[in-house]
Amino acid sequence: MEILRKDRLLRLKKKIKGNVKLNKAIDSLIIDLENANWRTKNEIVSDRPDADCVHSDGFYFFDIHIHRTMILIVFEENEATVIWTGSHDDYDLTFKGNKKTIENWLRKQGLIN
Repeated sequence: MEILRKDRLLRLKKKIKGNVKLNKAIDSLIIDLENANWRTKNEIVSDRPDADCVHSDGFYFFDIHIHRTMILIVFEENEATVIWTGSHDDYDLTFKGNKKTIENWLRKQGLIN
């Protein structure tokens, strides 16, 4: 699978370069995405239990527990696009842990209708 906006993950790694465990977790996510051939929600969640489908148009949050880092990715055909990255606190401030708020944010970003 091709990863679009992979630079967001690489910037996050650079920002927290002293956190070896988080860097390894991000590397693992990148490898999983590049090697993935997921067709269903169940396949994604089976391979990545940290994935949570937050919108039926293929948007998933990945919760990297090591550093409470959240990564929003949308899957379309054979592409994974990194939409948002941040700490869990950033996630709470932006999305309030609420799927309706996430949907509104996606709509404001022009990512859904």
